Amino acid sequence: MLFTLSRSPAQCDLPTLLRQASPGDALLLLQDGVLAALVGAHLDLLLAAPISLYALRNDLEARGLSGHISHKVTVIDYNHFVELTTVHRSQMAW
Repeated sequence: MLFTLSRSPAQCDLPTLLRQASPGDALLLLQDGVLAALVGAHLDLLLAAPISLYALRNDLEARGLSGHISHKVTVIDYNHFVELTTVHRSQMAW
């Protein structure tokens, strides 16, 4: 499954999201969700999960965060986003 997080991690229930995730799932951070890629408690929670973690480059750049996120988060563009949607047929937006 592909999960997308578009809200700030302070405004959503990440533990609930991660309880629904299974090994092999992916989480794409976009819009204000890219704030979860900053070093801190939210990122630690995401990195401990058995999922692949991605952030959308355009949203990082729009918020001036490109050089400030963890190197453990894979930064992708819209083309890779489309690829993720074809690999993960089921999707859930948060």
